[in-house]
This record gives sequence, C-alpha cells and structure tokens, in this order.
Amino acid sequence: MRLRGDTVNAMRQKLTITIITLNEAAHIAAAIHSASFADEILVVDSGSSDETTVIARSKCARVLTRAWTGYVDQKNFAAEQASHDWIFSLDADERIPPGLAEEIRGVLAGEPPLHGYRVPRVTFHLGRWIRTTDFYPDYQTRLYDRRFARWQGRYVHESVTVDGPSGQLKRDLEHYSFTDLRDQIKRINHYSTLSARQMYEAGRRTGPVEILVHPPAAFLRNYILRRGFLDGTAGLMISLMNAWSVGLKFMKLWELQRNPKLQIPNPKSQ
Repeated sequence: MRLRGDTVNAMRQKLTITIITLNEAAHIAAAIHSASFADEILVVDSGSSDETTVIARSKCARVLTRAWTGYVDQKNFAAEQASHDWIFSLDADERIPPGLAEEIRGVLAGEPPLHGYRVPRVTFHLGRWIRTTDFYPDYQTRLYDRRFARWQGRYVHESVTVDGPSGQLKRDLEHYSFTDLRDQIKRINHYSTLSARQMYEAGRRTGPVEILVHPPAAFLRNYILRRGFLDGTAGLMISLMNAWSVGLKFMKLWELQRNPKLQIPNPKSQ
C-alpha cells in the first residue's frame, strides 16, 4: 500500500536550476547557495579565466563548458542538458530568497496547472532595494517546463516564450546587477550598443525628433509615473540614468544608419 507521503513525493516535480556564466567568481557561490533547494544545479560556463568553475564544482553544482554562442542559445542549451523538465533559469548575479524558494516548491509539489511562471525581480543599487522606476517589478519568466517553453531573442532582452498557459509568482527574485555607478555606466554603454544594433536589424530607424523626445519621456515615466521620487536621490539618479540609456540607444541607432558596418562587442563581455 502506498503511503500518503509517498504519493505526494511521487507527484512532486523535480527542478533543475540553470546558471550560465563567464568570470562570475564574485557571485557564483552565493547564487548556488540560494539555489540549494533544487534537485540539480547546472552551470554552463563559456570559458571563465577566474575561479568560477572551481567554486561551482566545490558547491556540488554540475558544470559544463561550452563556447559562447549567445544568451538565447546558451540558455536553451542549459535547459536541454538539465536532468529534469522543470527549469528555473538563474543569473549569477541573482539570488532566490527563502520565500521565493518556498513558493517554487509549492508550485512543484504536484502537477503544475501552468507551463511557465513569471517572477518579480528587485534590484539592489545605490545602497538600497529599488522598488520604483523601470527597475521594479521587472517581471521575468524564469520557472518553466522545457517541454513547452524556449528562450527567444537576439542580442538583448532575451525571454522565455511559453506554449500554453503561464502564471505569476508573488515573491521577489533578488538582483545584484551593479556594483556602483561606474559599473552601471559601463553596462549602459555596452547594452545600448547591442540594443541599437538589434533595432537596426529589425528595420527600426530614427531621427532628431525621437532622439529629442524619448529621453525626457523616459525620465518622466521613471521618476513620476513609476514613482522614482519615492526613492529620494537614488530614485532621481536611476531615472536620469535610464533616460540617458534611452537617449544613447537612439543616438547609436542613428550612427548605425550612417555607418551600418560599425562593429558590435561580444554580447557576453561586460
């Protein structure tokens, strides 16, 4: 006779947490520790020159090495190599706090009714958790059944497309995206280049009106509509940085229109 506990365990869906890495020695131990509730932790490394893979293995993660082929391809490869169908895709600079881990366990305690779940993501920056501006809630589809979902995208803003119904979790995923303002500026410069190339290849074109209008519109959206003012000086600075990011993206798009042969950096380089 099957005991009730055995029945529950038989229904529980096993989970693989995937992490793609390149030189993430500063983050990988904490990321893996936050994922320790999973049945498997799989790290797909693209040739780190630091101690990323050594640390990952010491934390009992399964580590695969694969040449970098882009965010989308790398994350789909990680899902394909996982031992289980249910995947949570975690970035090395993210953490799954206990509340979110418990919520994920609850979803997977039986047969989930949906094929994918979005999670709200909160970013720690300028000494505080930012729950205003475009930084929050920054919903990301991270928990999904690989049989019904795949990563899609090009250079930036890759996302999971779910075939069938999807839902939303309540607890935040924690994001330690920037070490300081210099790091944020470096990343804005990098990703605005990729965004401009992506827009250009999609047929988007721009001119002086968009370059003039979009940055102040982004500032007002961040600072007023998305209540950046509630975060004081930090909210003001983030709103200004987001506006600058939008302006830079459109200016680089305009530059590409004049010189389409401009080179773009490796999307994984930081």
